Amino acid sequence: MIHASEPRPFSVSEPGLRPSACRPSVAVIGAGCIGLAIAWRLAAAGCRVDVFDRGEAGRGATHAAGGMLAACVETEPGEEGLLPLTRASQALWPDFARDLEAASGLPVDLRGEGTMVIALNADDAAKVRFLHGFQRDLGLPVEWLGGAEVRRREPYLQPGVAGALFCAGDHQVDNRKVATALRRAAAAAGARLHEHCGDVALALERDRAAGVRLGEALHRADRVVLAAGAWSAGVPGLPATARPPVRPVKGQMVCLRMDARLPLLRHVVWTPGTYLIPRLDGRLLIGATTEERGFDDRLTAGGQFALLEGAWRALPGIAELPIEESWAGFRPGSRDDAPILGETAVPGLIHATGHHRNGILLTPVTADGIARLVLTGETDPLLRPFVADRFTRMGAAA
Repeated sequence: MIHASEPRPFSVSEPGLRPSACRPSVAVIGAGCIGLAIAWRLAAAGCRVDVFDRGEAGRGATHAAGGMLAACVETEPGEEGLLPLTRASQALWPDFARDLEAASGLPVDLRGEGTMVIALNADDAAKVRFLHGFQRDLGLPVEWLGGAEVRRREPYLQPGVAGALFCAGDHQVDNRKVATALRRAAAAAGARLHEHCGDVALALERDRAAGVRLGEALHRADRVVLAAGAWSAGVPGLPATARPPVRPVKGQMVCLRMDARLPLLRHVVWTPGTYLIPRLDGRLLIGATTEERGFDDRLTAGGQFALLEGAWRALPGIAELPIEESWAGFRPGSRDDAPILGETAVPGLIHATGHHRNGILLTPVTADGIARLVLTGETDPLLRPFVADRFTRMGAAA
């Protein structure tokens, strides 16, 4: 259920926003989906926006992601506090995708077949039924499908599949197409993109964010948004009081090539050890490992084997498919695996990081919430639980 306090689709003409001539200049550190979406919204609202990235825009976690919008089936015990944010963002995605396609002229392939969490045997079924009951008790629109119905919808799955948790409202989008579209939409709205900048440092004057430094050059801005994903904690110039507790969580993935005319799979499917994401062009993504390995981006035999074996056990037909691509990316994990959003101890500096595995899903709600904060000075109630000072409060309570 989406509550009245949750974000509405962003409007640059919303009452209470500053006149365009008075709107702040903004520097965004990080050009992934979060940084680009914030830049697009703010530039469309009349702000002067510059986006800085240590590499190529959209080539970090955004490029490595799967693009699942699974606010329901991914909710597990202990994550109830994140649910209002993920469900609100999921509800924003159809309009967000439509606006983005209109602004960029590019497709983002938002698909609505839904998501299954399958059980391959009786032991799996007990675990998935527990998850189904937990999610149902939270009021989420999930249902249980028997094995015959699962096979009717996905006939190439293992013949003995025992059943599945299904959510018709958990969709997917092509994250790489989203990144390309966001880049074009932000530029069309007037945002300026600075790539391959190396270390982008926060500039401070009188203990307030004054912009960013590239070497000796100072790029002044009234507000600085830190959206550097897994690299956020290492941005030079950040004082300890504003350094977000974000670390890289490595994830390996594999992409196979199906016949786009006769795909082996149409729904997003979670298996006991992997997830499978079919794309409209015939790609089949298999993900993902979860590894605490710092910024080591090397593929490993064990990681790749685990993904392929887990996928093969659920979908035996993949044995004949060619491998098209393999990669590793870095999720920005926080101390509690929830995003870090909003104002910081440094005036003028705003966090938009720590999205962990939900970066694509949370892009619309993050962009709208951070844009409203910049333009009005008000923090949306949905974002308040995710301000960085929660870690200080947690420490004090302990």
